[in-house]
Amino acid sequence: MFKLISGKAIAQKRQENLRLEVENLNANGVTPSLRVVLVGNSGPSEIYVRNKARRAKELGLDFNLIRFDETVSEKELIEFIDSLNHDKTVDAILVQLPLPQHINEEKVVQTVSPNKDVDGFSPINFGYLWQNNPNIIPSTAGGIMTLLEESDITTTAKHVVIVGRSNIVGRPLGALMLNSDATVTMAHSKTKDLKSITKQADILISAVGKAHFITADMVKKGATVIDVGMNRDENDRLVGDVDFDDVSSVAGAMTPVPGGVGPMTILTLMEQTIEIAKKRV
Repeated sequence: MFKLISGKAIAQKRQENLRLEVENLNANGVTPSLRVVLVGNSGPSEIYVRNKARRAKELGLDFNLIRFDETVSEKELIEFIDSLNHDKTVDAILVQLPLPQHINEEKVVQTVSPNKDVDGFSPINFGYLWQNNPNIIPSTAGGIMTLLEESDITTTAKHVVIVGRSNIVGRPLGALMLNSDATVTMAHSKTKDLKSITKQADILISAVGKAHFITADMVKKGATVIDVGMNRDENDRLVGDVDFDDVSSVAGAMTPVPGGVGPMTILTLMEQTIEIAKKRV
């Protein structure tokens, strides 16, 4: 029987526990604080930040969005982030990517203190993750693991195929899957005969950023399919990497877009902000 995996429903379920954790921290004089740095006015980034701000407000977090004009210099941006590193009232820092071309993203990401790097992108946090000793993990990858756990879908001894190798999703998710005893295949734009590989997957995860890239003939019957894509179709509708109507005819379980991975990414971001704040108690 086909199962729809609703990230929205799971996030709402877990949110009440987070509210209680924030109340307990408040009772100890701590309000978890998250600072988001946004450069320019990219449409998708504005949507992501707005959703993060709404969820933070619902949970009672101290959320502050700091905007910079697209012409901000790399030096100015790095100096500001460093000031947040030294601000003891700030628990978590997130730099919304992508950044303008004149700014070195890697250099900016490495400026964020590993202890406040709520997105888990610093080389230090990446290293801990690959050593199976994670400290802070990238939110989308962490959200997917929670999504599977809450849906009673085990990864142990399963063949997981991840299509996409970005530092934001593919690579950290590969590490998390290995850490949870899955057998992992990482596929990407240079992979030959992709269909033959994706059809082997017990759990297929697509994070390529191409609308309807995954079709039914690429999916093993009964597989779990996780769609990380956020794309616009020819009618400007939000769609995933997976052709939902087509693939749902063969998949055993699937996430929708919207309402699948997206809410879990934001939830994980909030959970990790709260975990960092607990160190101040």
